[in-house]
Amino acid sequence: MKRIDLIKALDSSGCVLIRHGAKHDWYQNPATGVTQAVPRHREIKEHLARRILRMLASPIVNDSLESDRTSDPTERDDDEN
Repeated sequence: MKRIDLIKALDSSGCVLIRHGAKHDWYQNPATGVTQAVPRHREIKEHLARRILRMLASPIVNDSLESDRTSDPTERDDDEN
């Protein structure tokens, strides 16, 4: 994932930049008080980006992320037939 896309996702979920570290920027979700480091690489591995988003997302967004991940894309609804 591009770092700029991750930052846009964090901003849209209400997270704020609290400080610049040596090699990372620190973001905080004001609603939950959780802080998380975001590396300053152009590309951030998908697994790490998802973890950062999950840590900083509000509980409502967390629930939707979990339901998306646990749903089986091979299942079909009977209504479609």
